[in-house]
Amino acid sequence: MTYQERLRFDTRGRGTYEISREITRVIRDSGIDKGTCHVFCHHTSASLTLCENADPTVRRDLEAFMARLVPDGHPMFEHTQEGPDDMAAHVRSILTKMDLTLPVSNGRPALGTWQGIYLWEHRTRPHSRSVTVTVHGE
Repeated sequence: MTYQERLRFDTRGRGTYEISREITRVIRDSGIDKGTCHVFCHHTSASLTLCENADPTVRRDLEAFMARLVPDGHPMFEHTQEGPDDMAAHVRSILTKMDLTLPVSNGRPALGTWQGIYLWEHRTRPHSRSVTVTVHGE
């Protein structure tokens, strides 16, 4: 059995947005008890990640690390059509990836104790993001 749903998330700009609740709802609505859940972000300047959900300093530290690794407006970037964060956002999304595959057990994502599912917005201004969730199983 396969179930698919497309979700929309509005961001306030750069940062992480927990979407665990929405993904859990899609899995529940699918009626699938065990299998896999694939989550795909339809953008080249946002990504998905599994991250600790108990302490927000973890995500702030990741953002600080990424800012140092891939700074906005770096002179090596030619692609700046939408501003100094344009190419940096593309690099950040490639480094962090646009999809996740999760196990499904008992009709829920089988996450670790401190894991949360996050949409990571890499642009500095707000955007509306689409994510497709596909659940396979029985």
